[in-house]
Amino acid sequence: MASSQTRWLVLKFGGTSVSTRANWEQIATIVQQRLATGAHLLIVHSALSGVTDLLEQLISAAVSDDDAQQLLIRIRERHDQLARDLEVPVPATFESLFAALESAVNAIRIAGECDDFARAAILACGELLATTLGTQFLRQRGFDAVWADARNLLRSEQHGAHARADVLAAACGFEPDAQFAANLATNGQLVVTQGFIAGDHSGNTVLLGRGGSDTSAAYLAARLAAMRLEIWTDVPGMFSANPRAIPGARLLRSLDYDEAQEIATAGAKVLHPRCILPVKKFGIELHVYSTVDPAMAGTVVSASGGGLAAQVKAVCLRKGVTLVTMDSPGMWHQVGFLADVFAVFKQHGLSVDLVSTSETNVTVSLDPAANTLDRALLDRLIADLEPMCGAEIIGPCSSVTLVGRNIRAILHQLGDALELFEEQKVYLVTQAANDLNLTFVVDEGQGDRLVKQLHERLVRPTKGDLVWGPTWQQLSAATPDEGQRELPWWHKHREQILAAATQHGAAFIYDLSSIADAAHRLRSIKSVGRFLYAMKANWHPAILQTLYNCGIDIECVSRGELEHAFDCIPDLDPQRVLFTPNFCAREEYARAMSYGVLITLDNQFPLTEWPDLFRNREIMVRVDPGFSQGHHAHVRTGGSRSKFGVAIAELTKLASLCDDNSTRVVGLHAHSGSGNLDIDNWAHLAELLAGLAGNFPAARFLDLGGGLGVPEQQGSAVLDVQALDAALARLVAQHPRLQLWLEPGRYLVSQAGVLVAAATQLKSKSGVDFVGLATGMNSLIRPALYGAHHEIFNLTRIAEPATRLYDVVGPICESADFAGHDRLLPQTQAGDILLICNAGAYGRAMSSHYNLRNPAVEIVV
Repeated sequence: MASSQTRWLVLKFGGTSVSTRANWEQIATIVQQRLATGAHLLIVHSALSGVTDLLEQLISAAVSDDDAQQLLIRIRERHDQLARDLEVPVPATFESLFAALESAVNAIRIAGECDDFARAAILACGELLATTLGTQFLRQRGFDAVWADARNLLRSEQHGAHARADVLAAACGFEPDAQFAANLATNGQLVVTQGFIAGDHSGNTVLLGRGGSDTSAAYLAARLAAMRLEIWTDVPGMFSANPRAIPGARLLRSLDYDEAQEIATAGAKVLHPRCILPVKKFGIELHVYSTVDPAMAGTVVSASGGGLAAQVKAVCLRKGVTLVTMDSPGMWHQVGFLADVFAVFKQHGLSVDLVSTSETNVTVSLDPAANTLDRALLDRLIADLEPMCGAEIIGPCSSVTLVGRNIRAILHQLGDALELFEEQKVYLVTQAANDLNLTFVVDEGQGDRLVKQLHERLVRPTKGDLVWGPTWQQLSAATPDEGQRELPWWHKHREQILAAATQHGAAFIYDLSSIADAAHRLRSIKSVGRFLYAMKANWHPAILQTLYNCGIDIECVSRGELEHAFDCIPDLDPQRVLFTPNFCAREEYARAMSYGVLITLDNQFPLTEWPDLFRNREIMVRVDPGFSQGHHAHVRTGGSRSKFGVAIAELTKLASLCDDNSTRVVGLHAHSGSGNLDIDNWAHLAELLAGLAGNFPAARFLDLGGGLGVPEQQGSAVLDVQALDAALARLVAQHPRLQLWLEPGRYLVSQAGVLVAAATQLKSKSGVDFVGLATGMNSLIRPALYGAHHEIFNLTRIAEPATRLYDVVGPICESADFAGHDRLLPQTQAGDILLICNAGAYGRAMSSHYNLRNPAVEIVV
């Protein structure tokens, strides 16, 4: 019999952790180390990665009498393959469990339906099957491991509010139980059980909800009064943002329970929100580690963690959020209105997350992680709310949450960051009563961009603060294996680029073949009849000639650009040039007409004040679409505060002016902003302009502008030109008389140019390392002007590992003179050549002689 002083450690391993031989080798080492402390171990083991999804598909196939057998074969093969990798025999327990699974699936197929208990029993098989193999591996490694059924260790509590939740998202008691701990200890020093599943008081299988293995581990740690709960996953702790999406996200070394709860609830996938309460209540430390690299420090969650400084510690994102908005003028001063409407949510078993109220409206959010939502359930909810208020479903949405202690104390620091919401539809804003978060609910597609930009502006660690660890980029940094990925074009020109930078101090380097490749990709979009290069992005003569030779026409916005284009391309056909000025003088229009190019107007003023200039001429008209998109406020070009375009409401008047003046509008133009990857942006513009074209009988061209997004860093999303082609082809088919145009600028030249500059000085201040360059915002103003991100490399030491964070700055006497913050580089020295990527667009074209410093020279390779 074990002593009452038995010390327990609970270790939970997630699906990714238990799915490979390499990870199981790590698990064996971890188990050996923990057992060496004299503690008893309880391993809580998830299903193999992806198996729960396969089981969900299996249930659907059985209900619809589809070929469920193929799914059963796939599930079996996943486990057989792991058994082969682990070099363990498939145990008899596995065979009996798999036979029970086949029998349950056959019963569903015959019945044509699956109740909640049957669903729970089938989904539980993922954990039950996998743990038999994991236990077998540990035994083969010499551990006296005992397999235990979690349905005998955890008992669900039935609340009766909603029967389905009691089965598929059950809660269990977790009060410390000395007798339970003593009984479990009789199994020996190492016990393996399942996460995600439990039993009810009738002996049925119930589930703790998707992601419930963390919760299982926390329940068991509390019941055992464990010394510590360890969550082992595929990342080494909790981060200030999703590290897969934001490489600059920082490890949070220390958090208190409430902060960890907020981060988990707000969308972090590392911990399930329900796992915090059991360990918090009984003061059990929770540690998060990486199975792939157990030596990393990880995150410690405890009562004393996190520190007391007022700061934003994480920016979190949840997608798939559903809002319910309820309007009723009669709710003002009506006693019990909120109680009545929330009773309806309770009746349907729905957990309300965020709440925002006014005199006549209440809006709440339903988190998909806490609710089993389907359209039928939401329709019943709305029907039951209708007698009390007008109710509407909004979604899917994203919630963007700033998490940190004493948020109200730093509201003054959030001003610049809140500018990011300027052009967004914000459905709900809430500030937590515990002063730990500030949440915004926006359209689902806007969430990723907002999180990235908010993180860059708000997460700024201070020296000596023990909360902050290294960035994800630092933790995962390794010397690139040049044989495993395609290298950017500048690698093959490295020696030439180094020589140019050494000679000039700073230089823009352009690769014409990369520009031709980008032109070729665009011209594969067959639904677009004409591409015009927005030459304001870069007017280098060689670039203009290259694009013209590739069949790309030219778009100019000033007299200077117009004259430069005709000077650089001697055989330039005026029919291949579009002139799109903004608030220019009469003389510029007259000069353009002398060249014979097509002109775009974005104002009625020229027609009312200089009608003779446009009489009997063909023109384009730029329309303000009334909305804008883009990566920064300064590149969003639609809406009432934008200086561009004719308002839609004024088009009828403009059409009348044109008729009176015998001016023929042959095309409409619109541009919503720059840096877009959203295909719907151009499809929506095309539909809008096609609808407006009816006001102009001569219109035959629809110019959708530019703004095609460019990936800012390796691994970022790229524009799907095939999807764009397909989306626009549908509109062309509906309006065969209208030809579509696009005006790309940055897309064609950005990645074909780099800025290289010598490092002049280095210094450290208050824990921040700076590297100064021979040029700055006088050459590349985009980071200061737009908050643009440009990847930075130390070209001199490109083969050395990047191990140190630097703020890369220039020599200009302005605080905004930076190329990038927290950039991971090799140990850098004065004289090293740094390379700034994506500098082929709006670099030299926007440069200046500010501080009387010459901008970088231009060189073509």
